[in-house]
Amino acid sequence: MRFGVLGPVTAWTDAGEPVVIQGLKVRALLADLLAHEGRPVPADRLIDDLWGDQLPGNPSGTLSAKVSQLRRAFEDAEPGSRALVCSGPAGYSITVDKTSYDALTFADRVDSGRLDEALALWRGPAYADFADEAFVETAVARLTEQRLTVLERADVSVDELTALVAEHPLREGLRAAHMRALYRAGRQSEALESFEDLRNQLLDELGLDPSPPLVALQQSILAQELPQARSNLPAQLSELIGRSDAVGALDAELATSRLVTLTGPGGVGKTRLALATAAAVADRFADGVLFVELAAVTPAALSVRDSLTDAVQAALDLRDSGGPTVTSVERIAAVMGSRLLVLDNCEQVVAEVADLADGLLAVAPGLRVLATSREPLNLAGEVVWTVPPLEVPAAASAYDDVAHSSAVQLFVARAARDFVLTADNAAEVSVLCRRLDGIPLALELAATRVRALGIRGLVTRLDDRFRLLATGHRGAAPRQQTLQAMIDWSWELLSPEEQVVLRRLAVHADGCTADAAAAVCQDADVVDILVRLVDRSLVVAVHSADGPRYRLLESVAAYCTQKAADELEDLQQRHLEYYLALAESAQLHGAEQGHWLRQLDAETANLRTALDRAVATGQSDLAERLVDALAWYWYLRGRTPEAVRSMDAVPESPRAGAWKAGFLYLQADERATAERERWQETADARGQWWIAFTSSDSGELAAAHVLLERALKSFEADGDTWGAAAALTARAQHQHVRSDLSALRADATESVRLFKSVGDRWGMLQATTWLGAAAELEGDFDEAARLHREGVQIGEELGLWPEVAGALGMLGWTQVRQGDYAGARAHGERALRLAVEQGQRPLQALAEIVLAFAARRTGDMVEAESRLRTLLAAARTQPEAVLYLSMVLQELGFVLQLKGEPAAALKLHIEAFEVAVTHESDRSMCWALEGIAACLPDKRVAAQLLGSAAAARAAGAHLIASTEVDDLERAVESVRGVLGPERYDEEVAAGGLLSPQQAFDLIQQ
Repeated sequence: MRFGVLGPVTAWTDAGEPVVIQGLKVRALLADLLAHEGRPVPADRLIDDLWGDQLPGNPSGTLSAKVSQLRRAFEDAEPGSRALVCSGPAGYSITVDKTSYDALTFADRVDSGRLDEALALWRGPAYADFADEAFVETAVARLTEQRLTVLERADVSVDELTALVAEHPLREGLRAAHMRALYRAGRQSEALESFEDLRNQLLDELGLDPSPPLVALQQSILAQELPQARSNLPAQLSELIGRSDAVGALDAELATSRLVTLTGPGGVGKTRLALATAAAVADRFADGVLFVELAAVTPAALSVRDSLTDAVQAALDLRDSGGPTVTSVERIAAVMGSRLLVLDNCEQVVAEVADLADGLLAVAPGLRVLATSREPLNLAGEVVWTVPPLEVPAAASAYDDVAHSSAVQLFVARAARDFVLTADNAAEVSVLCRRLDGIPLALELAATRVRALGIRGLVTRLDDRFRLLATGHRGAAPRQQTLQAMIDWSWELLSPEEQVVLRRLAVHADGCTADAAAAVCQDADVVDILVRLVDRSLVVAVHSADGPRYRLLESVAAYCTQKAADELEDLQQRHLEYYLALAESAQLHGAEQGHWLRQLDAETANLRTALDRAVATGQSDLAERLVDALAWYWYLRGRTPEAVRSMDAVPESPRAGAWKAGFLYLQADERATAERERWQETADARGQWWIAFTSSDSGELAAAHVLLERALKSFEADGDTWGAAAALTARAQHQHVRSDLSALRADATESVRLFKSVGDRWGMLQATTWLGAAAELEGDFDEAARLHREGVQIGEELGLWPEVAGALGMLGWTQVRQGDYAGARAHGERALRLAVEQGQRPLQALAEIVLAFAARRTGDMVEAESRLRTLLAAARTQPEAVLYLSMVLQELGFVLQLKGEPAAALKLHIEAFEVAVTHESDRSMCWALEGIAACLPDKRVAAQLLGSAAAARAAGAHLIASTEVDDLERAVESVRGVLGPERYDEEVAAGGLLSPQQAFDLIQQ
């Protein structure tokens, strides 16, 4: 249903058919509801509006009846429409929006600059059939005023304006539009007569003179200098690249805002984008687009204000009429009409430009302004639109991603004709675009050097970028001919204190917080200055949940580093000391863990820079302290290679040695055992725990257990709650290997309690993982899966991707035992991807095991065998048998058995049993015995092995999942089929009296 009040009050169906509404009071009710535009109208108000003093006998009942009639009329015309008339505690209302109600549609089209479309909605005077009713008086006045305002701006014929002037003879906006229309129609004398008519009426009726803008318009007509509708946009010689979305966004902004300012650093393409946007929207402005370049107007001018108005008048081709009664701004405003004014390069006289724009917008209703400046004009109603650099490819992007980057497309388009982006040079082009920050001017300057230097030569010379990019296009403005000149232009507009802060910011890598800036700059007012530098587009503010960060584009940083050469050593030392203090204050073991992880993430580049300086300058004590402070952070973030490299760079010590040993275990590095043996006795409790924790997957379980118990005693004696919780979690893993369910659950439960008490979510994730493992051993797979999903969620929230990989691997393993092989494969693949990215070899092995087990159980023997053999080869390189080796040997044995290779399978199952004995894993021993029995030629011994395995499973409550039954039944059937049921039962019973080791010894006899 659609409604109209821009003329007689009317309703139409969506198909455009008029709705018949019987009864004057029912139509009046509709008019009253529409006048309130969907807002509730109290019943008392409606009764008063419709009947006044002549009330019906039952006013409320009569009103209700009229509402019902209106609803019925809607429903008859379009089923379902009765609900458009709503009732509630606040009264009655009608549901309308800008697509269904012409008064709202009109306002929307005006806001979007579609004036002709807005005027086309009018069918006559507003509320034409109820115009004399008091309840629509305000709405009629408002809509009429809006229409007249639009008519003053729109491209309306002379005849229509003449009629409107006769109807509203004292309205100056209409009179100005009438005078301009007559002048442009070649009727100059009539235009002047229209002015005289207004002047006489104002004098006779109000005793007033025409306003200065109207006088300025009269003078322009007298001098025959009124500009014709035209645009002076300079033609562009090359295609605009990578800005189509920006042009569309600015088109939308100009439709609803009268002042839009494009800001951004030098060379980002503000002018080019403004020109493209102006060309795109020019058709919306009856008097055209006016482009005014202000770079030549400088603060050194005798009168900046006069220079500005002179520049605009020159662009308008206005000559000085010598009239004493109006100012230049008033003369300009008088001839603007419906026009887009583009003010380019405002930054050097931004205050004066703001005054000019403010004055013009106040008295020229049809004017819209698009400005470019390195800082906003700071006017009320201004929309500040920051022009971003072009999109640059991410590091290590694929060729297609590089090719689709707008920065790369611009560079290639501006390079020598024979330059082509290829798979061979894409990586170097990507580096170039990133290091030039995607700034179009810098890319275009670099493109001019491709012919002489080649892309590789360009990249290798970027550290000396100001000499490299010292020539450009001769036709460009001086400030745009070199990279140095581009930044000089901005630098020279800064105050001395702003220059000091800006050059000192360059010592930071990839941005900094305000606190860091204050510490290094040693300036108490640094925040205020940072805000001013952000406004001037020399500093980029990046906002996050932990507060803003301030960074320099790489070219600006290089420029500022040159400016800071005399104090660079002192700045770098202050930088080192600040970030060392920050790292040492980080609370990564407790409730503030998430906050500090994010903060250290943001400071990664600064922390690396600080460590590099400490090492390079021989400050080994500071370097060692920084490495020690960051080691746990590196672990939580999976940055194992970085940790090892950093520890190699600092002096050896028990603390650093313990850290290094643990990280080497995580890398499955063959040096890990030697490093452990070297430092385990002299390391403190946390160092010993760390070595035990990281070496537990390596197969060195006995040595790890000794260290773990020693560390736990120290933690308990010292009251170190976090340490005790961490030790219990690590011990829970050992209990899981041994299948000691009660001890596993006890340690994991206590660990969860302790970690909760200190608020450490990493620890809660770890302990929850082993509670999940306990549930899996008990056969409560749903609970195990729930706990592992909880672990995944905690890890994702904190960005602990190694832990996410581990929880996903455990979840996948649980799904293997549940028989959910699709889910196991999905989680295993994601776990594998994360483990590889994080450099976590043990977690990578877990994911591979999940995928291999899922592959065999879904019939893909080729994939299963391939993954298992890869795991086996990696495990055999370790000095000790890794924990997962027994599982891999057993599963590969089952694969070979199913392929018809029982002898090869038997060897693997035997080795699996021997590994299980080493790790004291009863459950793995049972699996191995069952695998051996399936392949063993001596079926009598095979039956005894099955009996021993069954007895051991029962004694240890080692569950056999439904998904493992097939393997066991295959072994049972192969033995029972040879021995017969009775003999089979006898031998199984005999085997039940033997321990797994005694049963295994039968094979050797």
